[in-house]
Amino acid sequence: MSPPLQAEHPAVEADTALLERRLRTLGLPRGSTVRVHANRTVMVSTNGRGEVRVHRGYAYAPDRVLEAVVRFVSPRTHHRDRVLARRTVVAFPVERYVPSGPRRRGHGPSSPRGRTDVEQLRAAHVELNHRCFDGRLSTIPLRVSNRMTTCLGALSVDRTTGAAQEIVISRRHLEQDPWQCVRDTLLHEMVHQWQVEHGHPADHGSRFKSKARAVGIVPAARMRLQPTTHAVSSSGRM
Repeated sequence: MSPPLQAEHPAVEADTALLERRLRTLGLPRGSTVRVHANRTVMVSTNGRGEVRVHRGYAYAPDRVLEAVVRFVSPRTHHRDRVLARRTVVAFPVERYVPSGPRRRGHGPSSPRGRTDVEQLRAAHVELNHRCFDGRLSTIPLRVSNRMTTCLGALSVDRTTGAAQEIVISRRHLEQDPWQCVRDTLLHEMVHQWQVEHGHPADHGSRFKSKARAVGIVPAARMRLQPTTHAVSSSGRM
C-alpha cells in the first residue's frame, strides 16, 4: 500500500485543502480527518476512527462523485446504498488527473515543473468551476504547451461529436505573466467550454460576452502577450 502523500509542493497542499473543504460541504463530519494518497489499489477507505483516506485525484471529481465518497465512508449508510456509492466512486478516472505510482523524471509535461503547472491549473479549474459555473462544467484534461507561441490558451473541440476535449495553456504565458492573468485565460477558455457544453459554438458573440461579464472577466477576443497581440479564433484559442 502506498503511503499517504506529504505536502511536498503547493499543489498537493491545495488539492488536500480543496478536497477536504468540498467533502465537508457535502456532508463529511467535521471530526473526520482527510488524508490524500496516490494508491492505485484502494481509492477511498476509512479506519472507523474518523480518518478518511482519499486518492488525490478526487479533488477534480464532480460533486456527485464526492457525495458518493461521503456515503461510502459513512457508518450509517445502508449496505445497498454503499455498494451503489462504491460504483460511482470507482468509475471516476482519478489517474487521468493524478497518476499513481512513482513519478517519472525528464522534461516537458512529465517533469516535476510540468506536473506542478498542470496540477495548479487543474485545481484552478475545479475552483473556478464551482465559483463561476455552480460546478456544472465537466472535468476535462488540461495541458501546458511548449509549442503554443501564437496564443495564450485554447479549447480543443472534437469536430465529430462537438464535445470539449481539453484546455491548453501556453508555457510562455505561464512563465512571463502573473498567475492572475493565467487564471483569467483559463476562465476565458472555461466560458468557451460552457458554450460548447450547452450546444453552442465557441465564439465571441453576445452569449460569450454576457457570460464573460457574469464570471468577472473582460469579454474581449484579444489579450496582450508581450511582445505581440494574440487573437481568439472560433476554436476557442486566445
